[in-house]
Amino acid sequence: MTAADRQPPHHKTITCYTDYKCRLPECVQRYREWGRARYRAKANGEPGRYTDAEPVRQHLLKLYAADIGIHAIAASTGLTYLAVRSFTHHEYGNRRPRRRRCTPATAAKILAVTEANIVTGRIDATGTVRRLQALVAIGWPLEQIGPHAGLSPENLHQLTKRERVLSSTARRVAEAYELLRHKKPTRNGVDKRSATRARNRAAANRWPTPAYWADRMDVIDDPDFEPLYGVTKREIVAQDANELIRFSGLDRATAAERLGVSKAYIDHAFRDHPQYAVEVAA
Repeated sequence: MTAADRQPPHHKTITCYTDYKCRLPECVQRYREWGRARYRAKANGEPGRYTDAEPVRQHLLKLYAADIGIHAIAASTGLTYLAVRSFTHHEYGNRRPRRRRCTPATAAKILAVTEANIVTGRIDATGTVRRLQALVAIGWPLEQIGPHAGLSPENLHQLTKRERVLSSTARRVAEAYELLRHKKPTRNGVDKRSATRARNRAAANRWPTPAYWADRMDVIDDPDFEPLYGVTKREIVAQDANELIRFSGLDRATAAERLGVSKAYIDHAFRDHPQYAVEVAA
């Protein structure tokens, strides 16, 4: 499934327009305003929007050496895990190099983080839980993940039920995820029966795999993003139609045209997934 086939995690920035092909009127307007502002800045000869990212990378490497992880830095700056990671690592899912430029505002946020002011308390557990679930989905039992994260199996089981975790714990799980996401469990000490049980558990709960998250790492830590893994096209259409009808005031026929399906398809989608059905005029 490509970005154009998915719902954006939110409608707060221009990425819903550029990356997810969202065409809600307010999002189109936001994109146009951004374009006009960019054109005016260029026409007025204002300085470029980007600066060299090397000082930021060197600063991050010093923080890493002080045992300060990406999650803690992200929590302190308000940036996403992927935004911070991109300065020192290659991008997920492709061979593009690490970030070479960034906005002055982003650079200032990261450069302001020091060992003295870093946030080391509890952060949202969404990304931690999703990483554990993704490893289970490819056959890694929690008992086998624990040693790689420096955590006991009991701790990992508790983590999957929590809403917040220590930033140090999130870092350990993220490191274990990076280590294990490309490894086959049965070739690394996990017997076939345990691996099968883990995969079956994940399938029953529709937990996404690392392959699913590979091009969605910008939202793996976002609690507002709902993974559509294991969801049929009909269910996705039912969800999308539900949002278009409720939030944009469209009728079923217009919503169907927007989604590129027939009105009958939406009718069937609502019938099969009544939790999304919206009663409006035909």
